Amino acid sequence: MRTLITLLAAAALACLMAATAVAATTLTYANFPPASTFPCIQMERWKDKVEKRTSGALAIQTFPGSTLLGAKNMLRGVQTGQADIGCISLPYYPGVFPAMSALNLPVAFTSTTVASLTMWDLYQKYQPAELGDVKVLTVFTSAPSNIMSRVPVRQLSDLRGVELRASGSILDILSALGARGVGMPMSQTPEALQKGVVKGLVSSFDVLKDFNFAELCRYETITNMPVYPFAVIMNKARWDSLPEDVKKTLDDLGRDQALWTGQYLDKHIHDSLEWSREQYQVEVFTLTEAEHEEIRAKSAGLIDQWKADAAKADLDADAILADMLALKAQYEAEHGK
Repeated sequence: MRTLITLLAAAALACLMAATAVAATTLTYANFPPASTFPCIQMERWKDKVEKRTSGALAIQTFPGSTLLGAKNMLRGVQTGQADIGCISLPYYPGVFPAMSALNLPVAFTSTTVASLTMWDLYQKYQPAELGDVKVLTVFTSAPSNIMSRVPVRQLSDLRGVELRASGSILDILSALGARGVGMPMSQTPEALQKGVVKGLVSSFDVLKDFNFAELCRYETITNMPVYPFAVIMNKARWDSLPEDVKKTLDDLGRDQALWTGQYLDKHIHDSLEWSREQYQVEVFTLTEAEHEEIRAKSAGLIDQWKADAAKADLDADAILADMLALKAQYEAEHGK
């Protein structure tokens, strides 16, 4: 009799677990970089947090490395429901995100944590219409962009005529500094370095380890050029279909995820530099304050152009910029530069 009761209890538990599994809502989450890179590391952390905090009511199926959607069709893919959730890099969509593109301006962020929290607060304050047809789950930025090269760039004057792979606004900054910016996908950069098409690249230092650029680029120069803003977005109809308690759980994770991603990447940058020193004996050069000021002065035209574009979109560019700089200063005081 006891055996029968035990068997019945086990069967009932199995049925309950099966019913719970059936009841769980599965959301697809697409991302475009390789699984080992920070946008996908944060994706997996978010997935784990969501599944635990919703006690299994939500299951997240992740698709890193452009296996579901690529970088340039991510926005449209989420809007049309090809994926429930996607991670977009805003600079891949020129002119589409005039308000939040302020984070891509040359204002010398030195910390991913500071930049990511600044972006979160700026989004919360302005709730820009440019993101109104999707649900924003979190935002964050890349680390500041710096030079990794096969020739030493000890000072700004060493940049003259040097070919460097870059993208977006950094191409304009390099041109103003006398370098030759070359636009190309990151995937083509190792071969271009080996063939001498470019002498280096401008990106965040995590790629020294993640893509093993430290092997090819033994000289690193801290320039604190722009960060790149990202947003994790969800299909609006899919969001509307979720229960209110689940929505609250996701909302509560928004700032936490921005902070975690910033802190993770800042530590990863530090670890990548240390690894590069140990493995390849890379040299790291720092510029003088006067040289950093020269970068800011020669990049000012990008801020003027952004203001003009923001004004065309009926945005108060001066207010957005002032708020961003105030938040930057606030978080630098709280978290350090």
